[in-house]
Amino acid sequence: MLAECRYAMTDFPTIADYVGNTPLVRLQRLAGQTSNTLLVKLEGNNPAGSVKDRPALSMISAAELRGDIHPGDTLIEATSGNTGIALAMVAAIKGYRMILIMPDNSTAERKAAMTAYGAELILVGGMEEARDLALAMQAEGKGKVLDQFANADNPVAHYQSTGPEIWRQTAGRVTHFISSMGTTGTIMGTSRYLKEQNPAVQIIGLQPQDGSAIPGIRRWPQEYLPSIFDASRVDQVLDISQAEAEDCMRRLAREEGIFCGVSSGGAVAAMLRLSQQVENALMVAIICDRGDRYLSSGLFDQ
Repeated sequence: MLAECRYAMTDFPTIADYVGNTPLVRLQRLAGQTSNTLLVKLEGNNPAGSVKDRPALSMISAAELRGDIHPGDTLIEATSGNTGIALAMVAAIKGYRMILIMPDNSTAERKAAMTAYGAELILVGGMEEARDLALAMQAEGKGKVLDQFANADNPVAHYQSTGPEIWRQTAGRVTHFISSMGTTGTIMGTSRYLKEQNPAVQIIGLQPQDGSAIPGIRRWPQEYLPSIFDASRVDQVLDISQAEAEDCMRRLAREEGIFCGVSSGGAVAAMLRLSQQVENALMVAIICDRGDRYLSSGLFDQ
């Protein structure tokens, strides 16, 4: 009887099985009068609430398969928020100690989510400092750095899931893919898959305008440019201002019922801009996370 019960338990999925396969929905009001179809992929529906669930699960699972890490080991990562939350969740699922190094200006919700999953936080002045400290701690034998900025298992997660999902959900009709760029894993992996299906698909990357601070995306100095980034996989890079991204984020909540973060607002703002330049297109933008991670910032009160 006990053996039968154990067998039956394996028929049920774990929370890790629900990473990916997120909804793709149509914008109804922001799109305005247009021949284009504007779609957004709701990555906040992942278990830990962001697109980063995909690479977090991919990086840890692949490292396990290679024998690089084992349950009980200490993992270290530099993060601006979403990757840290996702890694903390996967570490909790699989039994790892997780040390996260992040800028001290990250929102209280992000910090609280990481510690809720059992991660230990080290706060520093900025992402460059966080990345340097993570590598220094690894050199001192304090743990294993997954290094989302150089880890091929980051874009592979999107090549194996995000790209195929978009292709399937649009029945191969997608013409433009728009994504904000942080580690660049999302745009690298998704671009590779979509371009293999149809080289004419346009891949649009977003970076902050000079002087703009948008959580989760960066205009990296050359020496810190993620090594997984391949410029040939991006057809066009657009600059987005902090004000434009924040305004679109608020409009998504108030006019579409889509509650998301600032980088997602930037991606949709870029999509709306592009929509004015083309006709009969089917565009997909990534909604990276949920807006509840930004409530303490006061951005939704404006």
